[in-house]
Formats: sequence, C-alpha cells, structure tokens
Amino acid sequence: MKKVNIVKENKDFSRIINNGKKCWNDVFSIYYSMNDKENYRFGISVSKKIGNAVTRNKIKRQMRNIVDKYKNIYPNNQDYIIIIRKNYINLTFYEVRDKYIELMKKITHIKEKKDEEKK
Repeated sequence: MKKVNIVKENKDFSRIINNGKKCWNDVFSIYYSMNDKENYRFGISVSKKIGNAVTRNKIKRQMRNIVDKYKNIYPNNQDYIIIIRKNYINLTFYEVRDKYIELMKKITHIKEKKDEEKK
C-alpha cells in the first residue's frame, strides 16, 4: 500500500468516524466518507483487547495485504477506516478476506445505488 493511500492523523480518523457512514459484519466495522483527494485512503485500527502488539501488527499486515490486492474495487475520493473486531482471531486468513470483500462490495453497491438515485 502506498503512503498516499493511508489515513494517519487522529483528526482524520475522528472526522471519518464521526461524520462518515458505517457498515459492519461480525469481523469488521468500516466507516467511510468522501475526501478531497484524488485517491482512496485507508486507516486500520486494532484494539488492545484483541491481543498483544505482535498479534495486532500481524493483523494490520494481513489487512494491508488484502486492501492492496483488491484495490480495483475502491472508488476514488473515498476514505475508509477499518476497525477490526474480536471475531477476527477465530477465522483463517481466507475467511477474513472473503468477509472483507463481501462487506466492501456491499459498501460500493450502496454508494453506486445512491449515485444512480441522484441522476
């Protein structure tokens, strides 16, 4: 994942979570909102309740890998905050990937549906 595609600052996290829309399943909560950039951006948050630093960093690496592999499904000018839920640790990498793709397709479908209504 390129550095331009990463949400880093706390104020950006807060803005997206407080003003954005939310979609979730048993593994992820994803907040998303529009941005003024030319590209999409992602932020990943893993709670200390999930595990120690090694476990949390492993989860973040896995999520960055998944996000990077499926970058063709993200619309530009969009920010995403992915909050990992506790059920993540009970699933395999491939199950997590499938859950993530399913949720992102739901989000992009919702966005496409709203765009069609505006026309």
